[in-house]
Amino acid sequence: MTLLSIDWFFIIEKVLLISVVLVLSLVVAMYSTWGERKVAAWIQDRLGPNRAGPMGLLQPLADGGKLFFKEEIIPTNSSRFLFILGPSIAMMVACMTSAVIPWGDTLVIAGRQVSLQIADVNIGILFIFGVVSMGVYGIMIGGWASNNKFSLLASVRAASQIISYELPMGLALIALLMLTGSLSLKDIVEQQRHSLWNVCYQPLGFFIFLVCAFAECNRAPFDLPEAENELNGGYHLEYSSMKLGFFLFAEYINMFISSALIATMYFGGYAFPYMDSLGLDPNVVTILGFVALFLKTIFFIFFFMWVRWTVPRFRYDQLMRLGWKVMIPLALANMLITGALILARQH
Repeated sequence: MTLLSIDWFFIIEKVLLISVVLVLSLVVAMYSTWGERKVAAWIQDRLGPNRAGPMGLLQPLADGGKLFFKEEIIPTNSSRFLFILGPSIAMMVACMTSAVIPWGDTLVIAGRQVSLQIADVNIGILFIFGVVSMGVYGIMIGGWASNNKFSLLASVRAASQIISYELPMGLALIALLMLTGSLSLKDIVEQQRHSLWNVCYQPLGFFIFLVCAFAECNRAPFDLPEAENELNGGYHLEYSSMKLGFFLFAEYINMFISSALIATMYFGGYAFPYMDSLGLDPNVVTILGFVALFLKTIFFIFFFMWVRWTVPRFRYDQLMRLGWKVMIPLALANMLITGALILARQH
């Protein structure tokens, strides 16, 4: 009987990489809550968190402890299984999208090449869209299972908003794929490594993708699903303890992953100018590339927060009109113009 040969080093390598990316996502999401309040305080000329630890750096730990020790409440008239399933799907979907992002080039460890990408699939962008579309189920199930009309209304608003803005986001990416000719995020980064960043070729596509990312992450000015002054908290109104924490964490992880995706597809990812002409050890260049991607991601997270405390919330009719009557026609026009320019260049 022939036993299948198993590459244990490959399995250990991927398990470690998955663990590091998961921990990184959770830590960034945790400290994004601290950063959110610090940015708000800076914009509004306040101090922000400053009691728990130096500069309030222990505030996220205090918030997490509070959520852990809060009473776990499940409404009597709710569907218990679905009530638990909703935040679980939201958290799972948020963490899965990081699997195809290339966080760096390749490290050489003990003569073995280790890619800083969990899964280099040739349909990486389609994988992200497939996973992100599942996030609607977490929100809808959570709102419906609560047996609360405000939660249900917020979840319906969230679902229609996310579906509406997925369309122009996909159309904007079609124009990008027409230029790159690949669905692999690794290939897209490598092409930018040896030429200009894609934002130079697709400024309109980048703008459309950025606006749609705000809507997909339920970030202001598109935070209609949680409109506190209208819906008393939104689709997670009936949730408490870590179930509420899962919904909140999922939003911040989505913001982190969206920022990493924007940096990867339009701003070179881990590539930075003159990285191949520094004359440094390849492992050092790979580490510098990871730092470059992380700094780009942090910049876009800051931009998400800056917009939240600067731009007022849209009305719901304005949000839907912007999606269907402005973003989709713009994305279609961008796609047609891109196609025409590619044909003109070929001939």
